[in-house]
Amino acid sequence: MLLSVRSLAVDYPAAAGGSARVVNGISFDVGAGEIVALVGESGSGKSVSGFSLLDLVPPPGRIATGEVLFEGRDVLKMTEQEKRKLRGGGIGLVFQEPGAALDPVRTIGDELVSVLRRHRALSKVDARKVAVEWLSRVRLADPQRRMRDLPHRMSGGMRQRAMMALALAGGPRLLVADEPTTALDVTIQAQVLDLLLDLRRELGLAVLLITHDLGVVAEAADRVLVMYSGSIVEEASVHDLFARPAHPYTRGLLASRPGGEMKTVGTRLPALEGMVPEPAKRPKGCAFAPRCAEVFGRCTEAVPPLFAANEGRSRAACFLWEGGADGR
Repeated sequence: MLLSVRSLAVDYPAAAGGSARVVNGISFDVGAGEIVALVGESGSGKSVSGFSLLDLVPPPGRIATGEVLFEGRDVLKMTEQEKRKLRGGGIGLVFQEPGAALDPVRTIGDELVSVLRRHRALSKVDARKVAVEWLSRVRLADPQRRMRDLPHRMSGGMRQRAMMALALAGGPRLLVADEPTTALDVTIQAQVLDLLLDLRRELGLAVLLITHDLGVVAEAADRVLVMYSGSIVEEASVHDLFARPAHPYTRGLLASRPGGEMKTVGTRLPALEGMVPEPAKRPKGCAFAPRCAEVFGRCTEAVPPLFAANEGRSRAACFLWEGGADGR
């Protein structure tokens, strides 16, 4: 297995003192060449989980427990020098807002040359040639000119393509893409997603795609992890997730999207009432229970583990599936 995450937990200081568990002991795998989508509402812990894979939890957060095994080695036990080599060399990272991630006073060319020389031991002349090739590979027009551009001189779509070139130039086997299309208009979103899928096929990449956009999930993912309040509440193939969602939260997400379960033209989209709870104010029992239309007594008393669902094709953290029940 390329990536195996086991019992990963991330804590942040709580306003009232002590700590709050933002990522609550999650476990999952990503195989070579696989696209796994990590999906959920804002505040569910998706991005923090992604940054944790590279031990880059934004301060003042900290990884409290768990293992992140990449090609059999625990990232969290690596030396700082080994982690620097891994970042970009083994695991690439595409940020949601490249304008904030790119250095505003360095040209795109200088950034790419730096990455290539660090991970591929190229001379400066050779690195510049390869940098131009990468800008062409991510379909930036006039790549020679783009090499001289500062980020503020590029459009949002151009910056995202440059960010993808930077993330991939070091030859990673896994790409963590954190909401890579969210800040873009619809047309550019489709172009960037198509580019990501083409590069995945061309390079044999595995991708952890972090998103709240179920349309992106349907088009790109092989398998889906649904996250709610710091925990993974459902795991399924993309086909099974859309054909028969096993968790009430997943059913709510699918129903509230455009093209979901609208009955007549002009009908308002159904919405999930309430909000994801703050980590320090998570309710006893199932975190989704206060918003769930199918809640019953046990849901408010105990935290459900992941049960086999849909004849074993899925897993769902819901007592409706306990003991082989049908989930309804």
